[in-house]
Amino acid sequence: MSRSERLIDLIQVLRRHRRPVSGRKLAEETGVSLRTLYRDIASLQAQGAEIEGEAGIGYILKPGFMLPPMMFSEEEIEALVLGSRWVAKRGDKRLAAAAADALAKIGSVLPGELKEKLDGSTLLVGPRQAIAEQVDLGLLRKAIRSEHKLDLHYLDNDGRDSRRTVWPFALGFFEETRVLAAWCELRQDFRHFRTDRIAEAAMLDNRYPRRRQALLKDWRATHGVNPVGV
Repeated sequence: MSRSERLIDLIQVLRRHRRPVSGRKLAEETGVSLRTLYRDIASLQAQGAEIEGEAGIGYILKPGFMLPPMMFSEEEIEALVLGSRWVAKRGDKRLAAAAADALAKIGSVLPGELKEKLDGSTLLVGPRQAIAEQVDLGLLRKAIRSEHKLDLHYLDNDGRDSRRTVWPFALGFFEETRVLAAWCELRQDFRHFRTDRIAEAAMLDNRYPRRRQALLKDWRATHGVNPVGV
């Protein structure tokens, strides 16, 4: 076990105890020697952890402490890298750039050994088929975030066009297409719009009357979608 993982484990063990716990018990629970345990506590205290107590008395961690640079396991780092690389390949330009920036920020606060694992990740994302889109996905995402209505010029599967005023609340990224989930004022129901069939999109000044999360909840219930899978 690396030192970073050991410190994470120690933090988690301390969080489970609401009363002072002896160093010997902490050493047993984390699987290290008492001497190593004392060094690890000193390291955490140096990094700002409010661990009160001393050898022979016991230790307790004050609630609310977070240790961002240490709060990633190796698999969590791999998940972050893979997810960021996937977004860089599948997202629009601004979203791809944001993924790269976020990963760089995470890397800047990681300790050396974890930074090396992040930089040396061998999980790769393959190329994707180009999606011919005329609409700016950044505009769709902005409308979702701000809960504003969208005016769409949409072409269906048979090439028939229509104008729709919709309440956008989610954007799905799939291997060969992207789909905007929205409440359609024309159909008075939930509808899904492939982004490669949106000829034009304009964000309207007025917001839609329901909250985005409420629409998402109703959509999940209507379509039997598990929140974990979306």
